[in-house]
Amino acid sequence: MRVLITGATGLVGQEIVKLCHSKQIKVNYLTTRKSKISQDDNYKGFFWNIDDNQIDAKCFIGVDTIIHLAGASISNRWTDSYKKEIINSRVESTQLLIKTLEKTSHTIKQIVSASAIGIYPDSLTNYYDQTHKAVSDSFLGKVVDAWELAVDGFSKLNIKISKVRIGLVLSNKGGALKEIVKPIKFGAGAAFGNGKQWQSWIHINDLARVFLFVLENGFEGVYNGVAPNPVTNTELTKSAAKVLRKPLILPNIPKFAMKLALGEMHIILFESQRVSSKYITDKGFNFEYNYLESALTNLLNP
Repeated sequence: MRVLITGATGLVGQEIVKLCHSKQIKVNYLTTRKSKISQDDNYKGFFWNIDDNQIDAKCFIGVDTIIHLAGASISNRWTDSYKKEIINSRVESTQLLIKTLEKTSHTIKQIVSASAIGIYPDSLTNYYDQTHKAVSDSFLGKVVDAWELAVDGFSKLNIKISKVRIGLVLSNKGGALKEIVKPIKFGAGAAFGNGKQWQSWIHINDLARVFLFVLENGFEGVYNGVAPNPVTNTELTKSAAKVLRKPLILPNIPKFAMKLALGEMHIILFESQRVSSKYITDKGFNFEYNYLESALTNLLNP
């Protein structure tokens, strides 16, 4: 089997590549940097430039499935121009893949696309599954809605569509966890706001396994890439402090302070989405890390 991965060099992409190779699945990947192109048969690079609508169509040769992860990071400050980049990098990369496949002979049967739980409206009480129709009116809600709509375009090519709505990814190689634990390590950790907002988290190993589970079984539809037991922001902060054996002595950090520091992107810390993984576990997926403390112990005390 051979897959094509966009965003293969990102945090999640690297983990998926590693898992593919452990299962003897060969990987083609798209990169915007010609210096990053590898000719190894197991990990073969191809150039694309989304702004110029350029893609090396040889990337599709022998490929059964596309894993689509490409998109500008949401962790940079959200200026008006960068907000456009966040949306365009996802929508235009998807459209470029579709347009190229329309005029290329190919063997692709399925796309497994990243998405995000930011599509669900902010709520302390709702428990969201993949059937929920209302879309968050936040910027992230608009991003994910436009992204998923673009991915739906693969249906006109008779390609099966799967989407993984990713939650808070926990990894010791980057992403949110490093930022969460940094102040705790210096004795300055604290929850955000009232700390009641839900955080639907997932260990990066389990997230990579979710993508491969959907791919290997040819499952269509929407799956939530979250562990079975979401926690509140207070619980997340306390668990991280416990695993690191550090005290939590500071009061919660007020919303206005983070809004001043981060601008509009402060909503990442304060929006609440309690999201269910039941649909994928009902299909037979077993999480290695069901509970936050075991995930944090693995990542922070390896």
